[in-house]
Amino acid sequence: MSSSLSSSVSSLQSSLQLLDNSINTLDSGVNDFPRLCKVLQTTRHFELLPEPTLKEAQQSLLDEITPSIAHLLSLASNHVEKLARREQGLKAKCELQEGRLSSNTEKNPMANRSQSQSSAATRGQLAGASNNAAHKALELRRLVQKKERLKYAVDRLELQSTQRERQLRKSMAAQ
Repeated sequence: MSSSLSSSVSSLQSSLQLLDNSINTLDSGVNDFPRLCKVLQTTRHFELLPEPTLKEAQQSLLDEITPSIAHLLSLASNHVEKLARREQGLKAKCELQEGRLSSNTEKNPMANRSQSQSSAATRGQLAGASNNAAHKALELRRLVQKKERLKYAVDRLELQSTQRERQLRKSMAAQ
């Protein structure tokens, strides 16, 4: 019995030694486990988003910006239209002023002619010309002056008409 007991004891000692070696092996393998966990842990350097989330963010940004862009575009187009109307008004004013200048230069020769005609009529009267011819010359000069005044009035009314049309268009565009 002693031999069987001694063999049991030796078997138990070898099992304990094997178990101790296994524990040491496991301990050396597990001993580095916290460092391995840290090394193997994934670090996100960039945030990855799913495509639907990205599309939702783009759509919300688009919905937020679109009204502002439309408003700015309408303001810019209104300003451009305003500048175009102002340019047209200035062109019309320039044309009217040019017309006035040309009519003034035309008036001066007419005034010179009428003065020469009146001096000729005066000389004619002095020379004994008939009173009727002098009266006709005076009437003609008065009619020419009236024609020039009416032409100026028509030009002024046309300018006022175009200005009122522009104001009307401007008020309609503002609404």
